[in-house]
Amino acid sequence: MTYVIRTIVLYIIVIAVMRLMGKRQIGELQPYELAVAIMISELATVPMQETGMPMVNGIIPILTILLMQLTFSFLSLKSIKLRAIISGKPVIIIEKGRIVEDNMKKELYTVNELAEQLRIKNIANISDVEYAILETNGQLSVIPKVQNRAVTCGDLNIPGKYESYPYYLVIDGKVLPENISKAGVKEKDFLNYIHSKKIDSAKDILYANIDDNKKIFIQLKLEKGGKIVE
Repeated sequence: MTYVIRTIVLYIIVIAVMRLMGKRQIGELQPYELAVAIMISELATVPMQETGMPMVNGIIPILTILLMQLTFSFLSLKSIKLRAIISGKPVIIIEKGRIVEDNMKKELYTVNELAEQLRIKNIANISDVEYAILETNGQLSVIPKVQNRAVTCGDLNIPGKYESYPYYLVIDGKVLPENISKAGVKEKDFLNYIHSKKIDSAKDILYANIDDNKKIFIQLKLEKGGKIVE
């Protein structure tokens, strides 16, 4: 009976802790989140089996890990730099139809793995891909070439227009100078643009990006109404 009671108590605690950590599928977990989930399961297993061990010896470490997880999650919401350190950054694997070999080597990502992930997304030929981005959770996001998308320009015998990668100019109120430069926009011009839209500061913006036609898309933070500005 002791085993049953201890198991029920620890089960409830683990479920509560995982719920407090947020809703994510296993495939969407960041590497550090997966490590935390494994640690919690291991910590819960020992008190279940060792009836001579006080349950508090398993509960305290679990709650400590939860506190650390929530702290890091909160800090990562406030700091893009810390978010990049904890979760890493998305990496471009295919850019403008060409495999970025240096990035493949840095991520220890093979061409076979790339081809496998593309096949999962119903893309048989690497040459059909305009951009492929390895996300921080290990999943591959794919942007096919214009002529290879559903109801393609190729099917209609219409020459497709080239589309470049959409650059994020602001994330969580932080201006990204490197992306602004890559997009061919001057930071001063961008700030003048948001002022012309009656936005006081980039800090009021949840995110802003720019497309191939130099059209800027902006969504304000919730405290500023969450309005979309184009």
